[in-house]
Amino acid sequence: MSQGSFVFSPTALRSMERDKELLERQQNQKRLATPGASSYFLKKEMRERSVASSRGPSQPRALICQDPVVQNALYTGDLEAVRQLFSKGAPANLVIQPQGGDMLWVKERGIWSLTYEQELTTPLHITAGRGFTECLKHLLLRGASVDLAPGGTTALHEACEECQPECAKLLLSYGANANAVNEDGLMPLHVCTEPESIECAKHLLQFGAVVNGRSLEEDDTPLHVACRHGLPDHVKLYLRYGAHLEHHNDEGKSPLNAACSVPQEKAKLGRYHQVCQHLVEAGANVLTQDQQRQSPLHMICKHINPDVTDLLLQHGASVNDMCYGGNAPMHYVLKQVAYKPEHEPERVVQALLNYGAVRVWPGALTQVLKCCCTAPRVIEVLLNTYDRLKITDSWAEAIPPDVFKQHQGFYESVFALTQTPRSLQHLARFRLRNYLEGRLHKVVPKLDLPTFLKNYLLLSFRDYVH
Repeated sequence: MSQGSFVFSPTALRSMERDKELLERQQNQKRLATPGASSYFLKKEMRERSVASSRGPSQPRALICQDPVVQNALYTGDLEAVRQLFSKGAPANLVIQPQGGDMLWVKERGIWSLTYEQELTTPLHITAGRGFTECLKHLLLRGASVDLAPGGTTALHEACEECQPECAKLLLSYGANANAVNEDGLMPLHVCTEPESIECAKHLLQFGAVVNGRSLEEDDTPLHVACRHGLPDHVKLYLRYGAHLEHHNDEGKSPLNAACSVPQEKAKLGRYHQVCQHLVEAGANVLTQDQQRQSPLHMICKHINPDVTDLLLQHGASVNDMCYGGNAPMHYVLKQVAYKPEHEPERVVQALLNYGAVRVWPGALTQVLKCCCTAPRVIEVLLNTYDRLKITDSWAEAIPPDVFKQHQGFYESVFALTQTPRSLQHLARFRLRNYLEGRLHKVVPKLDLPTFLKNYLLLSFRDYVH
């Protein structure tokens, strides 16, 4: 084969055309085999063809390629091979059809069959998603259609999802649609879900991406997505471009709700705190509720992020509001203590009590011991809101022997109060806290008292009760 010739012979091209026609027939059969959706897809296809014809001559039809030589060159980013395979005059709008064996239900035959699940992609998708910028540029120069999406997603989506900013910028400079919608109803900004995708998001906005574009299924904006994934840099960027703070998605969640409503790993607690801080400083409503009447405080107590709890309380979150399930924020945190002791749940409980949370009913303390005994500081801060305790045998039974042994000093101080009244120092604290109920967080810092006494009034931890 000469240097200037193309690897696909006429026979190979005819074979690819037959493969494409076979694939189209299979897709039509699949659509017709689904009664509820067939008419929708057929009408949608007719509309798209009608629109395409009204715009003038259509682009050349894409060829389907299963050639492993071509796929290997693209997947490895072999620039020389790509230049040779896609030389001048060669078709650049190929549809790549990698295959893998899967058991699928064949409705027409009523059996399970080992067949091949085909995922359609293109040379642009492969090179853009893997950061092969020079290969991508060569394909674009050879006329590859920048918005071709045979598998339901564009190459720009692929570049943004895989955090390849140079490829994203190149595609945009060649006219890629910054607001293209993939098969899941997402625009490229919606798939910027990693911290490393910040440069992709910047390029998208510079090339006209709609900062308040909504996903088709969840009605999420890019700000919802950034908040849900704990991306403070993305949040700052979107707010600078005018992102809406109070748009509620299909679940009734604002971006602040979205940030607080997802499980948060300990290593990411700081990121979510920064996200919420940016939102609150921009004017987000901390009292907003979703369809279940859950506020951001309800949600963040469920996922136990002490710094975000403090932030919301400092900006006016209501500590005793109940959701439709009858739960206040305190209920949520106490239910999660055993699962997230490393998140410092005692700090959340302490903050809620200092901001006026209703105390646990004394008759329920045995149940609280069962749920929270592995976090003795939670028990300590709760017990220090009572002037007297009625300790019964059920308390001892609620604490497993191994937990008692691990925290023996603390639990011995608790059970020592069985026949002993609380100390005079604690009783003074109790009276003063009752007098200042709901105002503790405002009044105590202003009192002319030593710091250790202020901390004592605000239920600082001592790892024993007295």
